[in-house]
Amino acid sequence: MSNPSSDKADAERVVSNDEIAPGKDGEATHAHGESGVADLAQATRRGLRAPEIIARLSPEQRIELETRLRRKVDLRLLPMIIIMYILNYIDRNNIAAAKLAGLPEDLHLDPNASEFQTAVSILFVGYLLMQIPSNLFLNKIGKPAIYLPACMMVWGVISAATAAVTNFGGLIAVRFFLGFVEAAYFPGCLYYLSCWYTRKELGLRTAILYSGALISGAFSGLISAGITGNMDGARGLGAWQWLFIIEGVITVGVAFVAFFILPNFPRTTSWLSEEEKALAIWRLEEDIGSDDWIDSEHQSLWEGASLAFTDVKTWVLLVLLFGIVASGSVTNFFPAVVKTLGYNNVNTLLLTCPPYVLTVICTFINAWHADRTGERYWHIVGSLVVALAAFILAAATTSLAPRYVAMMLMVPGVYCAFVVALAWISNTLPRPPAKRAAALAFINAVSNASSIYASYMYEDRMAPRYVIAMSVNCGTIFMSMVAATVLRFMLVRLNKKLDQGIHVKGAINALPGEAAEHGFRFKV
Repeated sequence: MSNPSSDKADAERVVSNDEIAPGKDGEATHAHGESGVADLAQATRRGLRAPEIIARLSPEQRIELETRLRRKVDLRLLPMIIIMYILNYIDRNNIAAAKLAGLPEDLHLDPNASEFQTAVSILFVGYLLMQIPSNLFLNKIGKPAIYLPACMMVWGVISAATAAVTNFGGLIAVRFFLGFVEAAYFPGCLYYLSCWYTRKELGLRTAILYSGALISGAFSGLISAGITGNMDGARGLGAWQWLFIIEGVITVGVAFVAFFILPNFPRTTSWLSEEEKALAIWRLEEDIGSDDWIDSEHQSLWEGASLAFTDVKTWVLLVLLFGIVASGSVTNFFPAVVKTLGYNNVNTLLLTCPPYVLTVICTFINAWHADRTGERYWHIVGSLVVALAAFILAAATTSLAPRYVAMMLMVPGVYCAFVVALAWISNTLPRPPAKRAAALAFINAVSNASSIYASYMYEDRMAPRYVIAMSVNCGTIFMSMVAATVLRFMLVRLNKKLDQGIHVKGAINALPGEAAEHGFRFKV
């Protein structure tokens, strides 16, 4: 049965005439080896309806249209959000490089009162407070191409204004508001990607997004080394001031360009053809079994938050991500950690680059393989084992070579697990969109709260081994491994219920008796 109010939504859905067979984790697998293509009969059995505009396409035409759509979205979306995230991460963490460029001395920060550590940690207070409201607002308005660049312009101005502070109080105020505005970006991007890509595509795209943070770690060291070595005292400004000014101005410029490049959501993107728009909408419905973002009238802020908070999987995912992010907080002080190797400031900044380059390579490989196999658990736990060994090594020795090996391994180990875990959130809490938006923001916000206390574990007096920090990092990694194991057992059990046709709250349930062959499956 159809009604006038549903016909419009139905007209935006698409399907091909190809056949599928059940694949790993219950995914639809193309009869000829492609994934994510369903035929009309199976779509009907799953309760899905397709419009005539796409239902009449041949299998070959469907594949060609989907390839063209994915390429178009990839080219418009991914390069821009990577560049934006590089600048997001640089503007947030350049205070670590500014420390080596003379900021504590010029602002007369008291090392005995841990004032520099407080300036680092206060950013994450604002960062924590804003993430959930921001993501729910983004989900409500459905205009990420306007909202995210606008936030970027504001944080670029705030970052550049850091060069004008003259005391501890001013630094604290600027850092708090920087975190408050920057909070919109990363959880917003995670939700943004989940509105365009299927579960099988999401892990690699998440890794591509997070490569911006990792690339920024390498570029930041090079930029900081160049500014510290050549611009200290230029026009009466210190090297740390030029660092904030140059990077802040670049951020504002990139934000302006982003307004004209980024897409919105599939239903609100004007430069897609009607067929492409319909296919973009259908791909997500076909993947999950339920429609995604429709319009602002269908997005309840409080209902989405309530659904996220009452789902036990949200809390297990929170523990998983909290442990990973807590152990990854070492990157907030990575220049100071590398400084313990005994090199001068410029060489120290240069030595921070190789671990991030290795991390980019490893995260791409790990995420690509996780997407290809549809597996999540071992890709996370295996990476965490490497990070655990690296933290133990860093705390156990003061020898130069083993310590740098530990630094080379700890960053890839943590972030290879992190990017796969981020995709696991969207895979595990797929619908409704408001719930997914709230869960992504909530988990990311609370997990970053670890950076508030982590700042006090990397004081200069604790160098060179930072035994307390490395020990805590080992503990949080073990906690994440336990959480991942618990989540895997939960999802395997829920999948067995779906196989039996039993209704599972929080899943996209197929029609009774059809679940094993046609329904949604949680990725494990």
